[in-house]
Amino acid sequence: GRIIAVDARTGTPCTGFGQNGQADIKVGMGDVVPGMVSITSPPVVVQGVIVTGHQVLDGQKRSAPSGVIQGFDAVTGELRWAWDMMRPDLTGRPADGDSYTRGTPNMWTIATGDEALGHVYLPMGNSAVDYWSGDRAPEENRYATALVALDVNTGRPAWSFQTVRMDVWDYDLGSQATLVDFPTAGGAVPALILPSKQGDLYVLDRRTGRPLTPVEDRAVPQGGVEPAQRAATQPFSGYHTLAKRNLTEKDMWGMSPIDQMACRIQFKRASYKGIYTPPTTDRRWIQYPGYNGGSDWGGIAIDPQRGVIIANYNDMPNYNRLVPRAEADAMGWVPHGEEPPANARGGGSAEGAGDPQIGAPYAIDVNAGWRMPFTGLLCKQPPYGGIRAIDMRSGQTLWDRPLGTARKNGPFGIPSMLPLQIGTPNNGGSVITAGGVIFIAAATDDLIRAIDMETGETLWQDVLPGGGQANPMTYEVDGRQYLVIMAGGHHFMETPVNDDLIAYALPIR
Repeated sequence: GRIIAVDARTGTPCTGFGQNGQADIKVGMGDVVPGMVSITSPPVVVQGVIVTGHQVLDGQKRSAPSGVIQGFDAVTGELRWAWDMMRPDLTGRPADGDSYTRGTPNMWTIATGDEALGHVYLPMGNSAVDYWSGDRAPEENRYATALVALDVNTGRPAWSFQTVRMDVWDYDLGSQATLVDFPTAGGAVPALILPSKQGDLYVLDRRTGRPLTPVEDRAVPQGGVEPAQRAATQPFSGYHTLAKRNLTEKDMWGMSPIDQMACRIQFKRASYKGIYTPPTTDRRWIQYPGYNGGSDWGGIAIDPQRGVIIANYNDMPNYNRLVPRAEADAMGWVPHGEEPPANARGGGSAEGAGDPQIGAPYAIDVNAGWRMPFTGLLCKQPPYGGIRAIDMRSGQTLWDRPLGTARKNGPFGIPSMLPLQIGTPNNGGSVITAGGVIFIAAATDDLIRAIDMETGETLWQDVLPGGGQANPMTYEVDGRQYLVIMAGGHHFMETPVNDDLIAYALPIR
């Protein structure tokens, strides 16, 4: 939870920044268990202000640390402002013994900024308990799972645009908004394009938040454990969606007849009413798209000269269940930093597969990798993810293809090494060159690729030493082009964790 300033020429700390070159974002948050708060994305600097959010571990307890957004002076490291959505009159640090409001939505992903407008655009997450909404405050219901434009000089909202009402599906905004001059009949408009985990792409006027392309309210399923809390309608983009809207029994498949039968039985037993199926406790419910998207971290890339959007995406359901408090307690599901009781029947694991949600009547068990019982492969028929080129003006698909091979995903956990383009789950975005080449890793096969922007054809690929769940970057020095990616891997994606920074370059002519 620190911002550290170093001299780019020497690597030594900038002693005039904060305290000995550091600013601690946890000041004013009250009690913070080590590991509960961390800065997981680079801050954005707009008009000399460093704006940062932070991750708060999902699903632990309703009284988790605050999701407060903070702005620091980029030279001195002094706090310029803080935005606690529950206390709009608190513009700086809380008094001794006080703290920023606990459990409020945070922003763990990447913000973007407009230097001329002085706006910073925050893709907000959800309140501290993702799958229960009964005790959220009106301010949380307004700003959770919304893009919020803050005035960088005051730290106060200029506008907001919400993509999910009363979110109990962990559909927080994982992708940054991409700034673009959007073509309209009246000329180019300063806009942004925002992807969502539901797969919708929204085009908004970045001055006002007004949609520039159609957004339609549609009726969505009702019921579940909190029927009075479920919104009657949700916003759907009429511009473009990356995801399928419905899952059917026919989408359940298997490498063997036994697997296919088991997956179809599980499908029939679950509650599934389409997108936004309300959470249930008496049986599992299917969430599709799952909490990994659609679009998660990495976002989209845009070629403004060609007017083309490049978007990679996931196509996987989750198989979820709300777990009554007494049952979760008996299994020893406790918040991060606490030891389960000695007589616990089992423990939770990462990313919702046994999150205690202390302070809510239910814990949550998310089966994000819904698998066949015999071979261990995923229950939904491939592809599990893809990459798509979209005409920016019309929102129409130019080409679409699976992204990711089966080289690491054979039956029984044995790598197949077959280059079958099944399309794997993928997180991490792409970069486009002026020559019309897309560079992307993202998939679970640990490959980095160059893709022809016109056709979608793979031009080149290489094996990374770890998972490439990050955006690559490209630059030129003395006429030679370089490509760099941090191949850090990710436990949730089941790719090798690694600390290598990999660089490629065109041959010297």
